[in-house]
Amino acid sequence: QVHLVESGGDSVQAGGSLRLSCAASGYSISRTLMAWFRQAPGKEREGVAAIYAGDATYADSVKGRFTISQDNAKNTVYLEMNSLKPEDTGMYYCAADGERMWPLLVRFYTYWGQGTQVTVSS
Repeated sequence: QVHLVESGGDSVQAGGSLRLSCAASGYSISRTLMAWFRQAPGKEREGVAAIYAGDATYADSVKGRFTISQDNAKNTVYLEMNSLKPEDTGMYYCAADGERMWPLLVRFYTYWGQGTQVTVSS
């Protein structure tokens, strides 16, 4: 059974940083597309960043501020978030087994975590 467990969410001031972690079990992340999504209240879930074998893709809104990485030995994916803005606020979800042609589209992902809350205040 596949489990994705996110952690690292918190409340921070604008300009601050956070590091999210996604620990996978029952599933190897080493040769699969992994991604982070987020969902703000009243809005649709949107893709933030994805990674496959070290190659990363980012949403325009986070380029230059967020970095996705993976540690295959720990079977964990990370999202380093810097220069946080209030509009980065939302529930952040880890997802696995996406479609490489469309790495930031929700509907192509098979497995999802429960999410971790990020709140950025101005």
